[in-house]
Amino acid sequence: MLGKLPQDLLAQLLQKYCQPDSRVIIGPKVGEDATVIDFGETLLVAKTDPITFVAEDIGWYVINVNANDIATMGAVPRWFLATVLLPADSSPDLAEEIFSSIHRAASALGISLCGGHTEFTSGLNRPIVVGQMLGEVKREDLVCSSGAEVGDDILLTKGLAVEATSIIAREKGEELLSQYGKEFLERCRDFLYRPGISVLREARLACQTTKVHVMHDPTEGGVATALQELARASDVGLEIDGDQLFIPEESRMLCEWFGLDPLGVISSGALLIVVTKDESQKVMEEIQRVGIECRRIGEVREKSFGLKICKGGKLKKLPSFERDEITKLF
Repeated sequence: MLGKLPQDLLAQLLQKYCQPDSRVIIGPKVGEDATVIDFGETLLVAKTDPITFVAEDIGWYVINVNANDIATMGAVPRWFLATVLLPADSSPDLAEEIFSSIHRAASALGISLCGGHTEFTSGLNRPIVVGQMLGEVKREDLVCSSGAEVGDDILLTKGLAVEATSIIAREKGEELLSQYGKEFLERCRDFLYRPGISVLREARLACQTTKVHVMHDPTEGGVATALQELARASDVGLEIDGDQLFIPEESRMLCEWFGLDPLGVISSGALLIVVTKDESQKVMEEIQRVGIECRRIGEVREKSFGLKICKGGKLKKLPSFERDEITKLF
């Protein structure tokens, strides 16, 4: 099995083995993007996440994916530590390439690389980088995944499968070149930067516009899994408007070619934002104003409603994915 642990198993393990601490405001919990620790005047927000699906420009991925989880808590990412595991037969050039990629991504976001660990490791056929990002937020500005309220609107930015598009193009380039051509392939590879896998800009705009109830970024398992995590954290139901879910054309074509369901494929770059119905239009307009697509895709319902998606007037259960759809390619 590849990908995240099943949510029920993870919840059991967290409940059984995590040690409580009075200064931990938000501890390990399914659906919460990061932990929050009381540091007096400010709160420390911490996150760790690995990059395992790609090797090329892995530093850009690891910085942005970890920074996203800090941003979804309403915080500013500031300090980064990296554990870099290299295949035993790697050259020193690979280590420098990864460090250069980390530096470039961190510099773009004003983040300091302040520690970590590096080693050559047996049993690997590609490098793995595990990141730990630290950020800070004022107590009153903290956003939690448990804050959704019945009647809230659910917004989505950038669409489904943004990160998957770049990964597929980079990992399956030779196979795709003859079918779609170099120009299309380069455009898909470039999804890493345009529209990009960072959500910092739209997260900050949302928080500057209104009191955000929840933000959550869809990583492994895609938007469907992220919605399930959000619902679980807030103990609510969701009604998703399937006719408003959107996907870039390049992403749709690649998912169709490889037989992947866009709802269940890794989607860093997208951001789920939950706000009151009265404020949702204002948030959408602010995000759209800077050229980032944003749509209302659903509503928070009572828990008894469950997790459902309505498409073409027909209501059915929101699909779930035991593993990310992209793992079918590896």
